[in-house]
Amino acid sequence: MDKIKQVVAVKGLPKPKGVWSAAITTQPCRQVFIAGMLAKDENGNLLGIGDISVQTEQVILNLQRAVEAAGGTLQDIVRVDVYIRDMNHFEQIHAVRRKYFPVDPPVSTMVEVSRMTDERALIEMNAIAVLA
Repeated sequence: MDKIKQVVAVKGLPKPKGVWSAAITTQPCRQVFIAGMLAKDENGNLLGIGDISVQTEQVILNLQRAVEAAGGTLQDIVRVDVYIRDMNHFEQIHAVRRKYFPVDPPVSTMVEVSRMTDERALIEMNAIAVLA
């Protein structure tokens, strides 16, 4: 019997510094669970310091890399949880999200938090995708 849960190797993302996987897929339903992503490039550098639009775009590109590594697309994402430092950025965040999820966007929760693993981070997103 194949493993029910498998970690997905994601190219273009830094190796996690803690105890987590960037993405996990399950069988036979092919769900992909994507860890919280900051606006980091593949070398672990945080991009868009002080710019919520740039950070949001990089976070979504990181989600895209993870879901594509598992064989899916952004359209396969069914849920995102969004953690932000300032709820006043809501409109700017959604302006970027609309570019990547123009129709049938995933379900979502957005909450304002006081701290993240990088004090310069303005946004973090995790996601769940279901692949056909």
